[in-house]
Amino acid sequence: MSRDRFTLLGRETDCHIFEGEGVRPVREEDVRVKYRPVRVEFPQEIGGWRHAIQDAEERKEALGEPYRWNNKRFAVERIVVTRTHLAEDPVVTLTLQDADYYDFLTTSINLDRKQRNGLSLREQYLEGRDPVNAPPFMNCSFGVNVAVETGRDGMMLFAHRSAQVVGPNRSRWNSSANEGLARDHDLPADGSPISLHAVARRAMFEELAVHASDELDLELIGFGLDLRNNQWAAFFRAVLPRLDEATLRLRWSRGVGDKWEHDRFAFVPADPASVLEFMADQPEESWTPCAPALFYLALVRGAVRRAGDDPEARFTVEEAERRVLEERGM
Repeated sequence: MSRDRFTLLGRETDCHIFEGEGVRPVREEDVRVKYRPVRVEFPQEIGGWRHAIQDAEERKEALGEPYRWNNKRFAVERIVVTRTHLAEDPVVTLTLQDADYYDFLTTSINLDRKQRNGLSLREQYLEGRDPVNAPPFMNCSFGVNVAVETGRDGMMLFAHRSAQVVGPNRSRWNSSANEGLARDHDLPADGSPISLHAVARRAMFEELAVHASDELDLELIGFGLDLRNNQWAAFFRAVLPRLDEATLRLRWSRGVGDKWEHDRFAFVPADPASVLEFMADQPEESWTPCAPALFYLALVRGAVRRAGDDPEARFTVEEAERRVLEERGM
């Protein structure tokens, strides 16, 4: 089964929107994250690839060379979406297993590597079946992506990933902030469930210096699957009522936890026309697969809220897109 791909400004992306249209959020209490503390398992041949990666990185570390640190992660076992009985609000159940960064590298950098059976991982597990139902060892990454708006000056924030970042999304425009779920950071010690909203707050703190004391309007607006790199993502919209571009840039100049992950930021007026114009003016290949979908859903959610939660307001974003296309002859 093939999955449809999100299209914006006449550009088809490699992102599939699994849940969400921007009109209504997924309430925090309707996100159920289940964790099974069992190790993800690879078929024998692919397990050999994983051991080779670990051996290579350990040799680099021993020689004092740059190496990839193996942090504890999660593998996505399944994502299930249902609806509440009366209001039909979305209810999302995310089931996770244990994995680590080397597990992620094993599949992410080898999607097109041929196995002894003559098939690549992409051919066997993604294109040959519904990618949503790929086995857990193919899903050793779950990212939380946030579209941030500053309330004091009404700007949308775009982050450009640094060339130092490992992976296919380096040197591309991406969400304002993003973090992968990590067991050391996001698995509560008291046994309570993992909170995707807490991960979004961590992402903004580590990458944008947005502190717990800062006023925050945070909503989960969807879930997506990067079909190119086979990575799951949660989409958030965050409004910072008391912050502006000048305040954030001043904070960054004084130091921020993960400053190295981005080499520049762009602040754009958060109205649909300005945001879509900025996106249209960047080369198509300069975007990560799911960033356009995230910012589109954030625009829709903002329009709906400004209209008193009128779902018809989503069409103001479509109209802005039509005008941008006409003005640029796209």
